[in-house]
Amino acid sequence: PFSLQRIEKILDTSIEFYELDLLDRPGLEKLFKQHSFSAVMHFAGLKAVGESVEQPLRYYQVNLTATMNLLEVMQTHGVRNLVFSSSATVYGDPQRLPIDEQHPVGGCTNPYGKTKFFIEEMIIDQCKAEKDWNAVLLRYFNPIGAHSSGLIGEDPQGIPNNLLPYVAQVAIGRRKHLNVFGNDYDTIDGTGVRDYIHVVDLAKGHIAALKKLKDNCGCKVYNLGTGTGYSVLQMVKAMEKASGKEIMYLIAPRRGGDVASCYADPLLAEKELGWKADFDLERMCEDLWRWQSKNPTGFTNNSPSSI
Repeated sequence: PFSLQRIEKILDTSIEFYELDLLDRPGLEKLFKQHSFSAVMHFAGLKAVGESVEQPLRYYQVNLTATMNLLEVMQTHGVRNLVFSSSATVYGDPQRLPIDEQHPVGGCTNPYGKTKFFIEEMIIDQCKAEKDWNAVLLRYFNPIGAHSSGLIGEDPQGIPNNLLPYVAQVAIGRRKHLNVFGNDYDTIDGTGVRDYIHVVDLAKGHIAALKKLKDNCGCKVYNLGTGTGYSVLQMVKAMEKASGKEIMYLIAPRRGGDVASCYADPLLAEKELGWKADFDLERMCEDLWRWQSKNPTGFTNNSPSSI
């Protein structure tokens, strides 16, 4: 609720919101009966690589069933436009770098990635079967950062599964040290390399995708990334610079499901969506640190008026 309140504050407007589990099919039917939607953006799902390796059935149950419910209810109510939050994990262990949209998919290294791949396949098949459907599948690389106001940002519940929120919590003093999972990869310093993208750039990519749907585009796939890869240790250094804090880390064994390097060729999105990532690594880390330092415990025990 705090996140929504703060968005309303930033925009000086009210936002209609319903808390609903996509596994609640009757609740979803009711919502679609109440409103006339022109398009759907589908973000909902479980999204931790390591957790998916440990709890595969939970990931298949939640991510696939939720999407089936959504697509069927959309179909029933004549909603034919969809933007789907997919992931670069669909590419599996990269056969070449940078990764463009023609890179083979489906050789996923973890159940989370498989759920994204299966959902993409469902949507592609539905667009083939019913020609009036339009969908844009956005394959995210690694979103980080926060809104420049410091009012909204990532607030993981429990131990963060993603690198940067964990690093920020170490910098603010909530956690003692970072575990770096593996330092023996074939990369610049042995640690995993990823393509980090500012979350605001990512949001702008969704606006571009919505506009694309108006062209009756059929089913389209785009990478959302910067095209530049940074290692875990390079990210630690960048966050040390942004925060002015030393960030302690320990080398731990490799984590199941991880790949050595993964970064995008984002040119197709620039060509067809008119979208390109604007913010560099320094800005990503500065915005993340502003959010974390203003909200040391996230949204917990915090209200917009306290900032």
